[in-house]
Amino acid sequence: EVQLVESGGGLVQPGGSLRVSCAASGFIFSSYDLSWVRQAPGKGLEWVSRINSGSGSTTYTDRVKGRFTISRDNAKNTLYLQMNSLKPEDTAVYYCAKYMYGTNWVDDWGQGTQVTVSS
Repeated sequence: EVQLVESGGGLVQPGGSLRVSCAASGFIFSSYDLSWVRQAPGKGLEWVSRINSGSGSTTYTDRVKGRFTISRDNAKNTLYLQMNSLKPEDTAVYYCAKYMYGTNWVDDWGQGTQVTVSS
C-alpha cells in the first residue's frame, strides 16, 4: 500500500523559511516522479513543483521560482520542499503527490501539512 506522510508545516512570519517533508512507503521511491501541490483557503489545487525520478531535474510554478527548492533523498524515501522568503499568499495545505509511472497523472496523495505565513 502506497503511503505518503507529510510533516513540517507550521506558522512562520513573512520572510521566514520552512522545510516540509514527505515520507514515502509502499513503492520503489526512486523510480517515480513526485510533486508538491498546495491548496490555499477557499481556492483550488495549485501545482507547486515537480522532481524527476531519474535525472532529478526540477520544475516550479513561477509563483515560487527562486524561493522554493524541491529535493529528494532516495536512500531515505523522503521528498522535501525548502521554502524561503515566504509570503502570506504561500499560506496553504501542502500535499505530496506521486505520479503514475511514466505519466503526468497523479495517482497517490498524502494527507497534507498546513503552512501558515502570518505576522
